[in-house]
Amino acid sequence: MTRPGALRLIVARSLRQHALSTAITAGSVALAAGLVMAVFAIKGQTYDAFTGGANGFDAVLGARGSQLQLVLNTVFHLETSPGNIPWSMYVAMTEDDGVELAVPYALGDNYQGFRVVGTTRALFERFPGAQGVRVAPGGRLFDEGAREALVGSVVAARSGLVVGSTFHPGHGLTSSDTAHEDEFTVAGVLEATNSPMDRVVWIPIDGIYRMSGHVLRGAGRNFRADAGQPIPDEHREVSAVLLKLADPQAGIYLDQAINRQGTRATLAWPIGRSMADLFEKIGWVNRILELVAYLVVVVAAGTILASLYNTMNERRREFAILRSLGARRSTVFSAIVLEATAIAGLGALAGYLVYAGILGLAFVIVRAETGVVLDVFKAGAALWWTPLGMLAVGVVAGLIPALKAYRTDIAEHLAPAS
Repeated sequence: MTRPGALRLIVARSLRQHALSTAITAGSVALAAGLVMAVFAIKGQTYDAFTGGANGFDAVLGARGSQLQLVLNTVFHLETSPGNIPWSMYVAMTEDDGVELAVPYALGDNYQGFRVVGTTRALFERFPGAQGVRVAPGGRLFDEGAREALVGSVVAARSGLVVGSTFHPGHGLTSSDTAHEDEFTVAGVLEATNSPMDRVVWIPIDGIYRMSGHVLRGAGRNFRADAGQPIPDEHREVSAVLLKLADPQAGIYLDQAINRQGTRATLAWPIGRSMADLFEKIGWVNRILELVAYLVVVVAAGTILASLYNTMNERRREFAILRSLGARRSTVFSAIVLEATAIAGLGALAGYLVYAGILGLAFVIVRAETGVVLDVFKAGAALWWTPLGMLAVGVVAGLIPALKAYRTDIAEHLAPAS
């Protein structure tokens, strides 16, 4: 038998004889590999999703305050509103040559914990995202003069709302027992966008203004909209304005005019920069997760080492017999290293199952909490260098047991027991 064939036979026989310890050791390697791949995949995908500008808009105009709070509240629906700005500022944006599209938002209510956002049909008819926003068959966009609503796909799935359903929005941004008297009818359900938009109930912005209990303060004094009566623009106000800019130069001069020279509002531009700042501030969390993953790799290496080393005593006679039959020391050494590598390889392959399980769970949690969707099947560098790294770990972990087998004394271990 050739030397490679003999090595394969020795390794296969050993793996079968020690099937339980092999399975346990490979399982620890799988956990390590899967955890490392999942940590880096989740880190990369969440960063890209929150900073990549997938929402299609370039900037957010809102009340004076934190740009990060403005972006989280308006784009990702995860924060409270920093305040309102007068309608006139929205109108100014629509008339600015550097602004391609301006969409007003009015916030402050919820339905079963999902945000209710007042806006205009322009958000859906002229949405700048590559995927666009489409209404599922059987539905339509809301009528801006009626108490109608569009619901995101996640909202529809969890609340049971369908076209023709009616509901009463609740006070505030979190689920509560108190609801407005106003009843809205679902005009359509949006197809999934795999974005925070899926977790929102969209109604005409006039529906927010005229909702019972709401007061407009755009003119600096309280104003309640009467049914059937127009609302003067001076009383209108918006929580934020989403902006699609004609070119980057528009962002520069708007940033200069609003953030550096003005005192009434804040422009979050570019949106991705605000989110990147957030990730930089919480980067230590990712570093801790990476450290934990690497420690698990060290534990897996130790498990391989312990598993092989502990079997050396019972296998010394086996190695002595092999040596007496003509096997070289290098053959025995190579067999142990190859066995450790095989265990690491089996664990690395099983690591993809662990990775898929962790990322699948993260997919459910992240989508439920933010609307952002992770891609379990997205290829990343960690998906190929982690298994290669685990093979290297297996080689290193097999060296000490291999050296012990290499030094096996034939005469000592073939001598009959007294």
